[in-house]
Amino acid sequence: MKKLITSLWLLLVCLTAGAAHQPEFSTAGFFQLPQSGREVFSMNPAWRFHKGAAQGAEDPGFDDTRWTVVSLPHGIDYLPTEASGCVNYQGEVWYRKHFTPDTRLKGKKLFLHFEAIMGKSKVYLNGRLLTEHFGGYLPVVADLTDAIDWTGENVLAVWADNSDDPTYPPGKAQDVLDYTYFGGIYRDCWLVSHDRLHITDPNFEDVVAGGGLFVSYDQVSEASAKVRLQLHVRNERSSAFAGVIEFELLRPDGSQAALINRTFTAKAGRTVTVDESVVLQQPLLWSPEQPQLYNLLVRVRDKQGQVIDGYRRRIGVRSVEFKGKDGFWLNGKPYGSPLIGANRHQDFAVVGNAVPNSLHWRDAKKLRDAGLKVIRNAHCPQDPAFMDACDELGLFVLDNTPGWQFWNDAPIFAQRVYSDIRNLVRRDRNHACLWMWEPILNETWYPADFARTTRSIVEEEYPYPYCYSGCDATARGHEYYDIQFSHPANADKKWALKESNPRITYFTREWGDNVDDWSSHNSPSRVARNWGEHAMLVQARHYACPPYPYTSYDALYRTPRQHVGGCLWHSFDHQRGYHPDPFYGGIMDVFRQPKYSYYLFQSQRPAQQEDRLFQTGPMVYIAHEMTPFSPADVTVFSNCEEVRLTYNKGGKTFTYRKPVRQEGMPSPVITFEGVYDFMIDKYMSMNEKKQDEVFFLAEGLVDGKVVATHKVCPARRPEKLLLWVDNEQTELRADGSDAVVVVAAVADRNGNIKRLNNDYVKFRVEGEGRILGGADVLANPAPVKWGTAPVLIQSTLRPGTIKVTASVLFEGSQMPVSGSVELVSVPAAHPQVYSAAEAALIPSVTGGVLSATLKSAADLEAEQQQRDAANQRLKEVEQQQQDFGEKK
Repeated sequence: MKKLITSLWLLLVCLTAGAAHQPEFSTAGFFQLPQSGREVFSMNPAWRFHKGAAQGAEDPGFDDTRWTVVSLPHGIDYLPTEASGCVNYQGEVWYRKHFTPDTRLKGKKLFLHFEAIMGKSKVYLNGRLLTEHFGGYLPVVADLTDAIDWTGENVLAVWADNSDDPTYPPGKAQDVLDYTYFGGIYRDCWLVSHDRLHITDPNFEDVVAGGGLFVSYDQVSEASAKVRLQLHVRNERSSAFAGVIEFELLRPDGSQAALINRTFTAKAGRTVTVDESVVLQQPLLWSPEQPQLYNLLVRVRDKQGQVIDGYRRRIGVRSVEFKGKDGFWLNGKPYGSPLIGANRHQDFAVVGNAVPNSLHWRDAKKLRDAGLKVIRNAHCPQDPAFMDACDELGLFVLDNTPGWQFWNDAPIFAQRVYSDIRNLVRRDRNHACLWMWEPILNETWYPADFARTTRSIVEEEYPYPYCYSGCDATARGHEYYDIQFSHPANADKKWALKESNPRITYFTREWGDNVDDWSSHNSPSRVARNWGEHAMLVQARHYACPPYPYTSYDALYRTPRQHVGGCLWHSFDHQRGYHPDPFYGGIMDVFRQPKYSYYLFQSQRPAQQEDRLFQTGPMVYIAHEMTPFSPADVTVFSNCEEVRLTYNKGGKTFTYRKPVRQEGMPSPVITFEGVYDFMIDKYMSMNEKKQDEVFFLAEGLVDGKVVATHKVCPARRPEKLLLWVDNEQTELRADGSDAVVVVAAVADRNGNIKRLNNDYVKFRVEGEGRILGGADVLANPAPVKWGTAPVLIQSTLRPGTIKVTASVLFEGSQMPVSGSVELVSVPAAHPQVYSAAEAALIPSVTGGVLSATLKSAADLEAEQQQRDAANQRLKEVEQQQQDFGEKK
């Protein structure tokens, strides 16, 4: 049987080798292993939902027929892209799920695993309270086994409340908070079935440095590495059990790297912990540059060799060491450069925090494509899917406990913080991406003994090598930490480190923001994408190397080894409670559309091409739109040795050669001064009829050869809408929860995006998809901002074709013609538990709706023909205007 299971795994590796990579996501902390006796079911589809209090809603006989039906992840409301200033709902909500269990699961242990529920919550099954939880970012796990009714329908009820509450972290009221408490069951919910003799869940067991699987490392080098394997097994059978625990370690290509078998005995009603270790020779080491992951297959067998329980975990063999003045060491060697990254809040446009797994993966992919290598989870534990993505994409993570500028002297508050730290470590300890823990409360004046206790808790929960925690250098209790957060000495003197300690390693947890005051929040870093060229260029130059002393990309590259890097504040625009404006300082907006700064960061990655899941290699990008308002100076971002910029066909070429420098950012911003002149465009377009010969062409060269190009042309008359799916080549799963961004762009006849356009775009969907959000939150129709209007498309529970059509809000013979795009959803990754009758009530349309008629292919063709005819008539008008000259 072992050979069969391993063969199935090898077959999966071979089948996916030639296809576009599709991410996979853990469920309740593991990946399901075929024929292991352990099954996972998605509980996401078809929950009855009510916003507000509902007396007696935990009772199975409660009448919920007037409640709407939703699927998880669910964030209470759909939101506008400008959803700051406490516009979101805070208060009680109820969820109720009707389901009939599969009788073949009878006799199994059944656990319900919520990845998170915002605020405080209670979980009931058939009127019985199973668990109560305080805190919105860590798992809520309940044992359903004894509460299941095997004779008919069951009702699972969840009460949640995201109101301000100072008794658990973060604790701070939302109206004075720099982010938001978007509510609901906003992450996945899993039903896990396995034998009564089973591997435990560390977040349910509550065992210090125990529960479930714990993988740690020691003596890691390119020559060898020691891997320590610890497994916690509980026997809830009526008699003792004797068997074998098997650890099989597979390389990324599916070949076996190690196999360990260990006999054990577990008394009835008791637990047992098994410890083993293996030394790997010439291990495949994990690093940001080459994030190699092993698959660890864990099986519990009986004496006859039958698999009783088991699962798979992905692990990355690596060592991390922080050595004070000698800096950061990875896998036994000094790391070669500062680690530059960004902070990440977990919210997204329209859905708030209720982000499906694929969007988390795409977030990580976009950031890694930009050359970032470390993410700070601001200011809470983030979705397990994001941690999975960081493992395979090579992003180190600073893992945070929830907290922001708040302390409560009541003992219950500290106790709940300590509980969060323990559960955070238990949840994330096996992730390859784990760089350091941040167990303290962000920017908070807590007692010094609290800081000491939090570090001690981390080390109790992770008592093995390569475990580090960080703390602010100016916070109380910082003396207990070997990693301290500070700005480098070459930054703004107000914030810069005044004196360094040779035993301390320093890192900048947040850099880039530069407000006028902490009420107004005006800053050269805070730039909405639709504010245009000048504003985005100011942001990019501020992040790169401003003409004033401030922590920047360049400054971080001029620090000694003791200062090991920094995380930009912030990767994406995000919503806030205490200010009417969203935070606009992201290098991408709330839909993850890039600003110029994104390409600035991308230009700092090495120019060498590598075979990775993320983008590598040479790049060049022209940050200029060639509009009548565009600057004369042309800004280019590139990581190439040389850049040639050609202005117009047969026009002048300008050349930049990167200076050879010993310090500073790898690729300075390139400026070609005084190049652009709109009057040249006008002359070539009107006088010489050579519109198509007006352009900028940037060529990036390495070793004298062109290795990257980017061309920009002026956008002419708006003619059509272009649509594309922003999916990073990931599939859309037909699980009723998965979602993808579809972008509509206003373009001229040649496909150049008309950045300066103030239209609105209305979207329509046919097939197995729905649009998230409606006219009531300005999601559909959507305003055109900087040439584009994005929309979120969610799958249904049936795989199939989805056609998205976009038109301008007010259609006319001279308006841009409609466009469409098709995508296909594929079957869900896991079996799903739901009532078909309930699922049929999930609304096909969400939010306030603008009445619109679907367009067929014939309609779109007729629209294009009308446009072509109108263009012919316009030529007569254009000629007459030419004959009579411009208006004076």
